[in-house]
Amino acid sequence: RPVAQFLLRFLGFVFWGTAAALACGGVFVILMYKNYRYLFQESFLFLPGWLAVAAALILLPTGVLAISISVKTSRYQQGTLMYLLVILFCLELSLVVLAQSYSIQMASELKSTMGYLVYHYNRTQSQGPGSRAVDMVQRELQCCGLQNYTDWLKATAASWHLPAAKSRVPESCCKENYSHCRGDLDHLEQLFQEGCLKKLEDRLHFVMLYVFWCCTVLSILEMLAGVSNGILMRHQPFHDLRIL
Repeated sequence: RPVAQFLLRFLGFVFWGTAAALACGGVFVILMYKNYRYLFQESFLFLPGWLAVAAALILLPTGVLAISISVKTSRYQQGTLMYLLVILFCLELSLVVLAQSYSIQMASELKSTMGYLVYHYNRTQSQGPGSRAVDMVQRELQCCGLQNYTDWLKATAASWHLPAAKSRVPESCCKENYSHCRGDLDHLEQLFQEGCLKKLEDRLHFVMLYVFWCCTVLSILEMLAGVSNGILMRHQPFHDLRIL
């Protein structure tokens, strides 16, 4: 029993720390969806983010209950803690499944959507939503094209309204140090040459892997908390089932 009390108290403090970590992961997913929403039009990428935030909020009272039970045993608190642990386990299991499936699904969606936007980019109408999305991604991630800057050579001359001999890339491919850069391929040193697809996939993979491991570790800790709480409950058996 003393070991169970100590472990429950320790896990209570750990839950507060992991709540902050999980909330950061959830906010990162939500912001990524907000920033690249045009690339994830038919997805529910925001769902893992909000589930992570919800789990983080539930972790806060769970930590309070764990610490309180380790100091003073209360039947109602013990029962409430068990319910919260079950809810958290379900949320985190859902998050693990979503993180794994989205890591695979979003990679193919990114490639097709980004490829379409690059091919149909219109330099003379850069205020269109598709063109703005491409420019925003290239500036933020410091990249150019899908695989690399040569992807822009495949864009039709008609869509760019330029002769084939004057092939250029969007000005969003220009490095910030070169204010006079206009996307001229004769000056490659002024351009970002790495493709955007790999950078986007790496960012998506990182955030989903972060959420996946947060949920996996939390699930293990919650099982330990449930076992510790169960040990304490055995020392004072229920006289009836009204607590349930």
